[in-house]
Amino acid sequence: MPKDFPRARRVADQIQRELPELIRQEVKDPRVGMLTITEVEVNRDMEFAKVFVTTLGGQAEHEACLEGLKRASGFLRTQLSHRMQLRVVPKLSFVYDHSVERGIQLSQLIDSAIAEDAKHPKDE
Repeated sequence: MPKDFPRARRVADQIQRELPELIRQEVKDPRVGMLTITEVEVNRDMEFAKVFVTTLGGQAEHEACLEGLKRASGFLRTQLSHRMQLRVVPKLSFVYDHSVERGIQLSQLIDSAIAEDAKHPKDE
């Protein structure tokens, strides 16, 4: 069985292009502020889509934004059905993506290690 499903990937890419515009223009929930959709994963039968998002702010803002997105997921799915030529639009589930925060932490660790290494001259 092939592990790569090009149609599911194309649907995920289209959802990733359409959702930010829909969220910005159509969602009126004040909990849903500035966010970035980092990735969309659609399962093989295109029944479910997992949408990874990042937001600015602390943990409370992340949770509030996810709650607002969860509440608006049915509306967003309906709006996607008007924009996409699919028989069945996947059910949306929103997940906070911690990879950006981990990347920043790793970058800071690398910078501090380089700074610490620069303090100690090499013995030759």
